[in-house]
Amino acid sequence: MIPNKLPQVETSIFSIMSSLAKTHDAINLSQGFPDFECDPELIREVNEAMREGANQYASMPGDLGLRKAISDKCNSLYDKRYDPSSEITITAGATQAIFTALACTISQGDEVILFAPAYDCYEPTIQLFGGTVKYVQLRPPSFHPDWNEVKSKITAATKMIIINSPHNPTGTLFSEKDMLELEQIAVENDLVVLSDEVYEHIIFDGEEHYSAMRFPHLADRTFITASFGKTFHTTGWKLGYCLAPEVMMEKFRKIHQFNVFCVNHPMQKAIAAYMKDPSHYLSLSNFYQSKRDYFISQMSESRFKIIPAKGTYFQLLDYSEISDEGDVAFAKRLTKDLGVATIPTSVFNRNKEDFKQLRVCFAKKETTLYTACQRLRSL
Repeated sequence: MIPNKLPQVETSIFSIMSSLAKTHDAINLSQGFPDFECDPELIREVNEAMREGANQYASMPGDLGLRKAISDKCNSLYDKRYDPSSEITITAGATQAIFTALACTISQGDEVILFAPAYDCYEPTIQLFGGTVKYVQLRPPSFHPDWNEVKSKITAATKMIIINSPHNPTGTLFSEKDMLELEQIAVENDLVVLSDEVYEHIIFDGEEHYSAMRFPHLADRTFITASFGKTFHTTGWKLGYCLAPEVMMEKFRKIHQFNVFCVNHPMQKAIAAYMKDPSHYLSLSNFYQSKRDYFISQMSESRFKIIPAKGTYFQLLDYSEISDEGDVAFAKRLTKDLGVATIPTSVFNRNKEDFKQLRVCFAKKETTLYTACQRLRSL
């Protein structure tokens, strides 16, 4: 008999809502992927890499050219130089980077502080390696972290703090002050930090991304995970990377080599070539801000309350003036009756606390957003 190592884990809300969307032929604003194609130039680069023979295993830590491109980007944007040979590893998406960082850090009895609402991969992975999650709930409307509450959660068993900024699903950002607070707490309590920065290039209204690598004492104890899929509209490629000091990356790679060993070689070559033009990622904020602004303008006459997201390609919709239904029931009803699939955010909260909010993904064509908003305005 095979033991059930994750007995509390159920079918993810993403699978449930996407399946419901397909059944009812609904517009799917639930899952975080674009409905438009990536840049044809990137496809040409993949084809070129294949023709040039990059069709066998890449090196275990990833294509060196890509690691150098990442190092150059970090140095240019954040004044931090990671060593391509020993501090950067290319992964099968950010989720694998997160899994591996947790695998090499968390042991039986360790505690991890996690801000809720939280992406649903963190807690099961922590549990898989014998750890326990201590939640700090972020609350509307600001979803600002309470650092005094964080301090109150720390015990002798606390091993790690996980942050995600820009934050999914709230669209909020950790400020410079937040990061300095985190740095002080992590250093004083000798904690490892996992900083999930997959939306680093999707920030709006002139706001700034305060990457963990910008804070030297924090960077010294932090795994940073990132996603090419989110940045280059290629979520199906499942390519990401992890940054960490050499002493941490050495442990990361010991598990990485027996987990996936290496990831798609020609796509790594293609992205390395594509990154030679920084505008391919620096233009992302303006690209998605125009989509956010279009979505909000289309929803301006709806009954939903909206505080514009500061980052990510997600927007929260507060429906408290429309219905007193629980958010899961309300989201399912919208999918069936209006033909628009969204994500109820209670599933990401501590004890499934319900703030009467839905998450929508606006990484869609304008025609898709127009039709979806037209339907949502009918409530």
